Amino acid sequence: MLQGVKLTLAAVLSGLAVALLAGAVVAGGDEARPAVGKAARADTKPVVLAFGGDVHFEGVLESKLAANAGGTLAPIEPVFRRADLAVVNLETAVTDGGAAAPKLFTFRAPATAFAALRGGGVDAASMANNHGLDYGVEGLRDSLAAAKRYDFPVVGIGMHAKQAYRPFRRTINGQRIAVIGATQVLDDHLISTWTAGPRKPGLASAKAVPRLVQEVRAARKTSDTVVVYLHWGVELAQCPSTDQRDLARALVAAGADVVVGGHAHRLQGAGRMGRALVGYGLGNFVWYGSSELSTQTGVLLVTIDGRRVVGYSWVPATIVDGVPRPLAGAERRSQVSSWRALRGCTGLRP
Repeated sequence: MLQGVKLTLAAVLSGLAVALLAGAVVAGGDEARPAVGKAARADTKPVVLAFGGDVHFEGVLESKLAANAGGTLAPIEPVFRRADLAVVNLETAVTDGGAAAPKLFTFRAPATAFAALRGGGVDAASMANNHGLDYGVEGLRDSLAAAKRYDFPVVGIGMHAKQAYRPFRRTINGQRIAVIGATQVLDDHLISTWTAGPRKPGLASAKAVPRLVQEVRAARKTSDTVVVYLHWGVELAQCPSTDQRDLARALVAAGADVVVGGHAHRLQGAGRMGRALVGYGLGNFVWYGSSELSTQTGVLLVTIDGRRVVGYSWVPATIVDGVPRPLAGAERRSQVSSWRALRGCTGLRP
């Protein structure tokens, strides 16, 4: 979204929202907001990226979407409006057709899901996850058609592999940003049918590591900043798996500047891997939750200047009635400390 629009919207935020945003703490530093450093070139300045976790519109969220789609994410909207580009994982098929896949959980949402994301300040979403094809190829076609109708960018999904792996691109503050989506999580009996091929609808697979590495290298040649948003890890784990750590290293070596993702339905640690920023687990975001850990969430803000990660911070929130609400005061400080502690088992540095 245009920076001018961001600033105009930010100017009308309530005093409470402003206070909440100012409370975000830069990991590994003492600053109260993502640092903004000297630009790489005279005609550019740093870009603030925002990342949220898993989103669907099941349960209590169905009625919220029906009542006021554009205002569904209102509590968290000011955090996203603060950033230049906001990305989440849309973990559902967007369709009212198709046949449910043979699996335990299947998710679907109406096309107004894209209105909800747009209204909440989200700019793009990855649909590369283990629910993207819950309603088959018909559901995939509907999802793409709805995204086009709402002019909402999605990555990680397509009518063929080229489209599924294609990055979302946007130039912000003179910097060319590329966002690639892919999933490392697919039910074993669905891997072949759900993976996109040359003439086959499906998802961008992170199981095919050489292909994903190839896409990152290609994006690197024409981008100032390369982001990879992944669906990966082990459900309910708060430490990254060996597969996650290996994949992160491969993608960073290929030229990724920011690697983030989720799937565990729990928060996992974030930090620096060489010059890159890795966030292993963003947790649930717009989701139903019944336990303390399943409702812990937040927004990862990353300030980047080309290939340089200037700073990053965590804006903690808790999920109430399916929607994240930013925390304040002592509760916010406690959750930031807890989030920082998760880095301990990641092998990442502050």
